[in-house]
Amino acid sequence: MTVTVARRAPGRCRPAGHGVERPSRFPTLGAVRDKVEEVITVIRPAIQADNGDVILHDVDEDSGVVTVELIGACVTCPASTVTLKAGLERILKDRVPGVTEVINSGETAQEIGETAVSL
Repeated sequence: MTVTVARRAPGRCRPAGHGVERPSRFPTLGAVRDKVEEVITVIRPAIQADNGDVILHDVDEDSGVVTVELIGACVTCPASTVTLKAGLERILKDRVPGVTEVINSGETAQEIGETAVSL
């Protein structure tokens, strides 16, 4: 079997941008979500130490809104709003450029009467 490899004529240039990596002026799609996940991984042990946990549901990269759900002991804890706003939101805003707000999807479900087993 013979393999033929095409070669460029001497002195010919490569097409513009071929083989050259250029840093983007804009983060790649999902870069903000990746950073949010990384920060939540660092924060999670502190929440788990109090028998709670946090689940990342959505990161709206256009608005900067991060949607999480606090579960476990956090569901009935009166300090969960403080954990969310003074903890998660403050740290995420500090460490992830573009994050504007953190909301708890579990609170929204409770306001409209939904539970994990609602029919």
